[in-house]
Amino acid sequence: MAEPQSAPAQQQQPPGATEPMEPDPHDEMRGYVGAGHLSGKRALVVGGDSGIGRAVSVAFAKEGADVAVAYLDQSEDADAERTAELVREQGRQCHLFRGDVADEDYCNRLVDDAAARLGGLDVLVNHAGTQFPQDAIQDISTEQFTRTFEVNVYAVFWLCKAALRHLPEGGAIINTGSVNGLRGNKSLMDYSASKGAVHVLTQSFAQALATKGIRINCVAPGPVWTPLIPSTFGEEKVEGFGEQTPMGRMGHPDEIAPSYVFFASDRLSSFYTGEVLAPVGGETHPG
Repeated sequence: MAEPQSAPAQQQQPPGATEPMEPDPHDEMRGYVGAGHLSGKRALVVGGDSGIGRAVSVAFAKEGADVAVAYLDQSEDADAERTAELVREQGRQCHLFRGDVADEDYCNRLVDDAAARLGGLDVLVNHAGTQFPQDAIQDISTEQFTRTFEVNVYAVFWLCKAALRHLPEGGAIINTGSVNGLRGNKSLMDYSASKGAVHVLTQSFAQALATKGIRINCVAPGPVWTPLIPSTFGEEKVEGFGEQTPMGRMGHPDEIAPSYVFFASDRLSSFYTGEVLAPVGGETHPG
């Protein structure tokens, strides 16, 4: 990992893109050497076009998996194509799907179509997410609250249900939570609540599916430099992003992706289910 760089003030329109970001995020797993931990596996990474999702997709490919990548918007096409290019450089398949996971019908089609293109499904990564910072409770509209939960919670529920039609014994689901779901955030109230729900859904689903041999775990990152940050926060919050952590810096996607490899690989994590792993730069929390 290169010397940490501080983020200058900057802002984008949501959902954001990688190219304008300064500094460049480390999200292509350039120094990562796979060890065959996912050899022959087939993975769907929802929200895989950029940031952590891109790094996860590339890491999975380097570990031997074919990957389907789902993303939201036409404005993210260039990022998605770059992710596909990186996966294919490893000699693995990559299939792209665009659509809104706030739609239950789309979630069902996505999982079935991805499984059809990949020839099956062994790993599901639920990484799509959205946030809308507000400083006052009164500023959070019902429409915003609903959208946050549809994307961050309902979609996880729908995609997990759909994946159960395809996942074999030994399959794995990895959900993305957040440090904010562990301790709240006064400017991300609805987002924090949605991620707390993801953590508990993960724990509950893991208990329900343990006897079926399907493991479900969660990664709850702290401040990580992805397009979500400059496209949802104002310039004043982007400047110096992550410097409040004990490590004194933001994380990069390449530092988070190995957690997903760990949970996806039965070889590495066969006795782990219902866990919430928090790569947060040294912050501690209760529980």
